[in-house]
Amino acid sequence: MAKSAPVTEKRPGFFSQIRSLFRFTRDVYGWLPWAQIAILIAGVLIGLIIGFLISGASVLGLILWGFTGLLFGILGAMVLMTRLSTTAMYAKIDGMPGASGHVLSTSLGRSWSASDTPVGINPKTQEAVYRVVGRGGIVIVGEGARGRLTRLINEERQKAQRVAHGVPVTVLYVGHGDDDVAIADLSKTIKKLPKAIDKATMAAVIRRIESVSQSLSSLPIPKGIDPTRVRSQRPR
Repeated sequence: MAKSAPVTEKRPGFFSQIRSLFRFTRDVYGWLPWAQIAILIAGVLIGLIIGFLISGASVLGLILWGFTGLLFGILGAMVLMTRLSTTAMYAKIDGMPGASGHVLSTSLGRSWSASDTPVGINPKTQEAVYRVVGRGGIVIVGEGARGRLTRLINEERQKAQRVAHGVPVTVLYVGHGDDDVAIADLSKTIKKLPKAIDKATMAAVIRRIESVSQSLSSLPIPKGIDPTRVRSQRPR
């Protein structure tokens, strides 16, 4: 009996993605639809005013400029939604296990190497430690209560200092304390670190650290978060 061909997963279309993004952002910012409508109306009005000043009372001119204003209004509404969706994503994943991994693996760019899988984790409490390597050196990111992260942070810092002697190691804690970094500011804080190593040294450091990293495949490690499917964290 011939085997059936594997069914390829159908990816959502452009308008389906826009609709999902709109619903996701509206859940956090309920005023989003009204703001977008206002931008559309403002775009049309501005277009009509420009058309009247340029072409006078020409109906064709007013129609063309009104349509142009509508297009700019649609563009403005899309830009607003896109920017708010990023803020909404941070608001929804703030405090959730795996949030740091999601941000590190998607927001740092090519100058940094990171993964959504933590390099150390407490399976009971889900406190986790992530490692980032880039032109600014090695960054260790702790997610959870500082007191319970001390051992994990120290182990990872000692490992980094042992295999990458002379490379600066920066420790960041994600949270809302006095010395903590908010999840929304995590990628910006890392990107602002001054360059300390070149690309060749960065690649060598990554290879050395990965060669001594302990495999965590058997542990219940929280992976990165899909921002459109996040749920509120259960109380501990």
